[in-house]
Amino acid sequence: MPLVPPDFLLPLLQRPVAIFGAGVSGQGVITLLKELGGRGIVYDEMGEGERAVFTGTEAARHGLVIASPGFVPTHPWLAVARAAGCTCLGELDLASLFWPEELVAITGTNGKTTLAEFLAHALRENGRPAEVTGNVGYPFSRFVVEQAGRVQVAVCEVSSFQAETLRHLRPTATLWTNFAEDHLERHTGMADYFAAKWRLVEQTLTDLPARAGGRPTGALLVGSSVQRFARQFGRELPAAACLATEDQPADPQLAGTVFAGYPQRENFLLAAAWWRQAGLPGGMLYTAARSFKLGKHRLARVVERRGVTFWNDSKATNFHAVEAALATFDRPVLWIGGGKAKGGDLGGFVRRIRPKIRHAFLIGETRPELARHCREVHVPATTCTTLDEAVRAAFALAGPGNHILLSPGFASFDMFRGYDDRGLQFEKIVDKL
Repeated sequence: MPLVPPDFLLPLLQRPVAIFGAGVSGQGVITLLKELGGRGIVYDEMGEGERAVFTGTEAARHGLVIASPGFVPTHPWLAVARAAGCTCLGELDLASLFWPEELVAITGTNGKTTLAEFLAHALRENGRPAEVTGNVGYPFSRFVVEQAGRVQVAVCEVSSFQAETLRHLRPTATLWTNFAEDHLERHTGMADYFAAKWRLVEQTLTDLPARAGGRPTGALLVGSSVQRFARQFGRELPAAACLATEDQPADPQLAGTVFAGYPQRENFLLAAAWWRQAGLPGGMLYTAARSFKLGKHRLARVVERRGVTFWNDSKATNFHAVEAALATFDRPVLWIGGGKAKGGDLGGFVRRIRPKIRHAFLIGETRPELARHCREVHVPATTCTTLDEAVRAAFALAGPGNHILLSPGFASFDMFRGYDDRGLQFEKIVDKL
């Protein structure tokens, strides 16, 4: 299916497009521009030579600038581009201009990837071609090139970094799972973090006519914690958008599925509400739940050694995710945590998890501060220079019936290529014990 740019974009594509960031988002934009017959020039601060700087001289060559999510809205390069009269868009926003089909946006502090993957799985199981895109390593700019004409529903994971500058993305529906402390190394506080995600709500509820092809806009569903913070920050939510997603009774139909208990139960409740709104048969969603498998590094049982069970929850990159993982155990665990700081109240985090920790094994750049907070609340803790050291120290202390949990609570980039690399290394270390 040919991709047709909107009228306002045509003159901007006559000149080379400046692309900020050489990662997967930047490469996705290059793919899209090639499909349109346009040309892009990548600028990256980690690069070399002239492409590692962006001044007024460079800005004068361009009319359109596309920024990867890693670029904060106040980045000096974007200020230079705006001063030169350039139109500045995020990668997700640009790609949305080329997607006329249904788009379900998924956001939240935790659970959004699982919810997106489950919805796409359930739709496919019911004969509706759907795929996941966005903040999952599959940029929307590449997705629209590869999936236009093949997929009916784009299930798009949207991070706060992507949401805060949105101008064009208009979701058919937005599902916001939950809200908790995260990304405070980028956002100035919880109110700023909430406001970034709230931009997606505004784009969803904006009163606009149906898009090309008759696609409707405007459905919104949010979980319990989102509602609490909306009240705290003076944001008004439509009553129909609000779901009770916390502390709900067990659903016998979900027994034996990944959604039987929390935190995944919250994801199913949101999926089911959207499913009903879409007029799809409820029984088919339960069928899909029974065949759905969680992605890797999400509180996965690795193996049992000498009666000790190892769990890989490497995707837990914030406090809320760690607390949700710990809540699933009926006894204190041997916890491996730490990594690259993302802001937030470390002392409060350690106080909250104290009853669930038998002994902490701390890694990464946050280990000295975590160790200090552990001492203050009398949590036994060992600082370790490597993940291998932490695993072996935990195993040496463990006995039959104990659980060793890797649920770091922080970003991985101080020691690993990503959370998946961290999880894979953990499993390899355990395998060699």
